[in-house]
Amino acid sequence: MWGGRFTKKTNHQVQKFNESFSFDRRFWRQDIAGSIAHVTMLSECRIISAGDRNKIIRGLKSIEKDILSGKLAFDSYPDSEDIHSFIESVLTERIGDAGKRLHTGRSRNDQVALDMKLYIRDETDETMRLLTELLGEILTLMEKNTETVMPGFTHLQKAQPTTLAHHFGAYFEMFLRDRDRLSDCRKRMNTCPLGAGAFAGTTYPLNRNRTAKLLLFDAPTQNSMDSVSDRDYLLEFLSDLSVISMHLSRLSEELILWNTNEYRFVEMDDSFATGSSIMPQKKNPDIAELIRGKTGRVYGALMGLLTVMKGLPLAYDKDMQEDKEGTFDAIDTVKDSLFLMRGMLKSLKFNTSRMEESAKGGFTNATDAADYLVRKGIPFRDAHKLVGELVLIGIRENKALEDLSLAEFRSVSPAFGKDIYRAISLKTCIDRRNTTGAPGQKAMKKEIEECRKRL
Repeated sequence: MWGGRFTKKTNHQVQKFNESFSFDRRFWRQDIAGSIAHVTMLSECRIISAGDRNKIIRGLKSIEKDILSGKLAFDSYPDSEDIHSFIESVLTERIGDAGKRLHTGRSRNDQVALDMKLYIRDETDETMRLLTELLGEILTLMEKNTETVMPGFTHLQKAQPTTLAHHFGAYFEMFLRDRDRLSDCRKRMNTCPLGAGAFAGTTYPLNRNRTAKLLLFDAPTQNSMDSVSDRDYLLEFLSDLSVISMHLSRLSEELILWNTNEYRFVEMDDSFATGSSIMPQKKNPDIAELIRGKTGRVYGALMGLLTVMKGLPLAYDKDMQEDKEGTFDAIDTVKDSLFLMRGMLKSLKFNTSRMEESAKGGFTNATDAADYLVRKGIPFRDAHKLVGELVLIGIRENKALEDLSLAEFRSVSPAFGKDIYRAISLKTCIDRRNTTGAPGQKAMKKEIEECRKRL
């Protein structure tokens, strides 16, 4: 593609170090689509003939068909530097000199910028689809578990009683924000760099608006230098993937804890667990652990690209080829993780009796006992101290608050009456919490309805 200036063949190790065909071949659909739009515009602008346009488009579609069928293998052209040179070489072989006109008014710089944007746009849509499916599964769990009592935690210590629906509602919010972030990212990336040339545009009278429209972009990019050197959209996309991975990791961590013998809140389905080579009894939550662990790979892709870009002068530099492999790996990792997380959640068995039993321990209703005293006219700070004394009695006697006698309650305050037991029952503790976003039945019903609309 660029050999006219050179008198020597490229060193073999240089060729190997320089090539990107081994990984950018996944762009082949986007490269063909961009080329079809490009020659369509060239013909409309009378830069190439309608006859050459038709030959090129027929040739490109035949390449597309043969790649899909497996008739045309990438490995049959091992010396290709990248996907662009591969497709152009095959095209020229098939249609002759007309194929050499494909690159008129175009540089590999704006071509690769286009392919990457088209590819990331497609992968953004696919990731959003997978997020939507995961959100649907979480919503199903919420709908089924509005009365499934469990302990809520702060600092990994039992704090207050809540429901499984309320707990999963928090993850619904996280993953919905993830989808919104991707949607915002997609809007910002949806400008077309094709026609920017190497960085200074071209002398051909291109219609960049037409090319942008053909490829479903909102508009062409505004500055040709920025067009070929911009990777901001990719950094934003990788940042979004990193946040998704972080949320998946947090959920995985909880499933791993809940699956332990100490918690026994859930049991992993056999199809989403593995065993031990030496301990016959083991059923390990390896898939959740891998999702948690692979988060580091996604973070690494973001940090890698930030590091590549931090000192690059304008406009295009070969360093930018390093934007691909890490990004591809991050995309594959997040998509696989979303798919597997949905399957894991769908197949989980919840030990609801164990969860409720756990909520009864740890004095999770202590705040409600304090609120009871507040309703009797005692200032909250005083009520907080009095209930703290009750907790000490419970610890000494190895009793939950609801198991203390009325005499023990009244030993710290005469304000306690028989109605304290109803006030601190787990059902009362939860159902009295009906402010927006709380776990009470009325509040959760509204939240679930709102989640369904937003989904």
